[in-house]
Amino acid sequence: MKKDMSVESIKEKLLKELILKETLYLKFVNVNIKVVSNSSALISCLKSYYNRFISIDSGESIRIIAIESDNKEFNVNYLIKEPDPGKTRIKEEYIDLEDGRIVRKVLTGLVFIFGGGTNIACGECIKNSNQIVNFINNRYIEWMLKNGCLLFHSAGILGEGLGIAISGFSGAGKSTLALNFLDRNFLFLSNDRIMMKRVANKTYMYGVPKYPRVNPGTLLASPSLMKILKEEERKEFLKIPKDKLWNLEHKYDVFIEEIFHKEVFILESEINALIILNWKRVKDPFFIKRIDLSERTDLIPVFAKSPGLFFQLSSNDKYNSTDQSYLKCLENCAVFEITGGIDFNLVRKEIMMILRKTKV
Repeated sequence: MKKDMSVESIKEKLLKELILKETLYLKFVNVNIKVVSNSSALISCLKSYYNRFISIDSGESIRIIAIESDNKEFNVNYLIKEPDPGKTRIKEEYIDLEDGRIVRKVLTGLVFIFGGGTNIACGECIKNSNQIVNFINNRYIEWMLKNGCLLFHSAGILGEGLGIAISGFSGAGKSTLALNFLDRNFLFLSNDRIMMKRVANKTYMYGVPKYPRVNPGTLLASPSLMKILKEEERKEFLKIPKDKLWNLEHKYDVFIEEIFHKEVFILESEINALIILNWKRVKDPFFIKRIDLSERTDLIPVFAKSPGLFFQLSSNDKYNSTDQSYLKCLENCAVFEITGGIDFNLVRKEIMMILRKTKV
């Protein structure tokens, strides 16, 4: 790495003679985000995706620069980001600088530079707009974590006055169960990441504006979602055994506002219950049990989520993600573990029966 390389020097070089003429204002909860770009096509794409969260110019908590360009090379020796547990493909490489970090996506070549208030994405952004969405969301997540939130690997829903987080190991069906509730007029907070913060004697959860990406098994399990599939796709997927169907890597975006109603996606709610899916794809019945999380700390890794490469602490930042901090955050939250076999329809009904009877 060149000794004089820094986030600021890279920013200066990238922005030299570049015209950032396109702007998008977003608001996630109380966080104002300004996205600027040299590409009107990219901003148009982001406006379509974030339609529910477009704002007016009201200041900026976060400023993000998205540069449509050829893939950039910085002549640095990247470190490989090892795959997450259960995964084998290397997706990212990175290098830390004195004032920030560079992350490069191995497959697409997109480069992300951030640190000290600078947030830049450059490369073929339009072609890989989903990664720009993820970058925007990651900057928002970092902002929330640096302002007192904890990160959870959970889906989030709200209905009948109850805020519910759904956690589980990868493939347990968080998204499927959350979308099953939407069929019963619940609201949607988040698909896979939730930030939580304790305020006085209550805990609030904050969603991430990311639409669910689900496999065909999830779509076929819901009458509302099934229409996303084309007729010929539906016929082909129905021929596949269920145990294989749920493991397909073929993913579909679920634009929930087009399927349910335009006000279905929210980003903030008090949380009343945490459901931990610890079940398996077997024919056994499921069991729901309320647990004392302080006596079942073995379950904390199910929902305690590491922020990953796109989160970087400065010397002035504090992020306490110990088991004790998670227990404190959930102190007044009812926690339930579900074991046994998987049955999304029946477990939804059972969850609501229990929560209606339980003071949460």
